[in-house]
Amino acid sequence: MITLAIECATKTMGIAFLDQQKILAELYLDAGVGHAEVLLPALERLFLLAGLTTERIDLLACTTGPGSFTGVRIGVSTIKGLALATGKPIVGVSTLEALAMNAFPSRRLICPLLDARKNQVYAGLYRMGPDGLPEAVAPDRLTDIGFLVKTLADEEVDFVGEAAVLYQKQISEEGVRGSVLHTCRCCRLNASAVGLIGFHRYQHGRTEDPLTFSPRYLRPLGTP
Repeated sequence: MITLAIECATKTMGIAFLDQQKILAELYLDAGVGHAEVLLPALERLFLLAGLTTERIDLLACTTGPGSFTGVRIGVSTIKGLALATGKPIVGVSTLEALAMNAFPSRRLICPLLDARKNQVYAGLYRMGPDGLPEAVAPDRLTDIGFLVKTLADEEVDFVGEAAVLYQKQISEEGVRGSVLHTCRCCRLNASAVGLIGFHRYQHGRTEDPLTFSPRYLRPLGTP
């Protein structure tokens, strides 16, 4: 079963093809170029390099937010268009859930963070499940970084994501036990993680209606 996964929720962009849980091909781009300019050409190129066509795709997956309003909308619109054109099933994945995959094989509480500016972050709380995929222990949220770290004081937490590195000093000063995972591998969002989560969700019958499939921003549109 071939999954096409797209990640456009942040300043980076990713595309991956997976055969069930095996990664066949993956592209990661962090070149400061707008997603609208490069997504379709990159997708066409990766199809060619992987020797695949849209007819070979069985499942479509993408991040639905939180993240950049524009990036999330581009990714969702692209996957939605492909689903409507091909009739293939579609699965949405939280950006923070995909980011939590970077903490594997942690057995601590995992807190993926994305910067929402003005001392705010998009935050999730996950634990790694027995199948090696994140399981949410609280809903994703938009919150003040100071309030968040105070609520996690004395917890054993692994923080992942660029916002975790950005607020590393504040996290350590609040007495949170654990660590900020700050290698490039731990900070970047991977489309393959989206594909792995999407395939697992599909196996459990959790697909989306392409007619109503939409972004989940957490912050209202028009909010600065």
